[in-house]
Amino acid sequence: GNVYVTDEWMNRVTVYTSDGDLIGVWGQPGTGDGMLNRPNGIAFDANGDVWIVDSLNHRLQKFTKDGRFLAKFGEYGKGEGRLDSPWGMTIDNQGDFYVADHKNHRVQKFSPDGRHLMTFGSFGTGRGELTRPTGVAVDPDGDVYVVDWWNNRVQIFDKNAKFLATLVGDAVQMAKWHFKFISANPDVLKARRRVYTLEPEWRFALPVGIAFDTRRSRVFVTDSQRWRVQVYNKLSDYREPQYNL
Repeated sequence: GNVYVTDEWMNRVTVYTSDGDLIGVWGQPGTGDGMLNRPNGIAFDANGDVWIVDSLNHRLQKFTKDGRFLAKFGEYGKGEGRLDSPWGMTIDNQGDFYVADHKNHRVQKFSPDGRHLMTFGSFGTGRGELTRPTGVAVDPDGDVYVVDWWNNRVQIFDKNAKFLATLVGDAVQMAKWHFKFISANPDVLKARRRVYTLEPEWRFALPVGIAFDTRRSRVFVTDSQRWRVQVYNKLSDYREPQYNL
């Protein structure tokens, strides 16, 4: 139940209780084993060890819960299995890693020992293409959700890296905190009434993180420039109608 936070600018991990009380801090800046340079993504494996995306060292590192270095994999480069400023990361039920390879414009899948398995996406703005991805999540069906940061969307792939769908943001109603902010600012309220359409407000603006809630089959997307989280339900047990055209 404790909370582990990667502190990017301080190059360390801070640990809290679930109530927010500080437990400890570990990590130091550098390039050696166990040192960090702009840490980002973080996840626990099945053994309870902590994996951290060591972004500007272009690698993943493994630690015990109290910060003792255990292992690492990854190095700078453009080829398969190499990384350039990786960002978000997740671990699936088989222990495989999915890493948002930020400046290589792709997501890479690795085995638990760091062997390259698969690549999702390529550079661009089209279907299934990515520009500076920042987050990745995997659901129990093996579908992979990638935060396509610079393209302001989420791209969805199946377990074989085939493109499935795109989410662009659908928050037709404001979050309650947004509503309070606008209601307290008459000038903002008036300006909002003058626009031709409010549709741009519904859409993602530089989304960053993503997580899949397996218990309720939901996707959570942190919509950073809109100061909110958008939540999607993944539907199951449905049938597509048959049309004879």
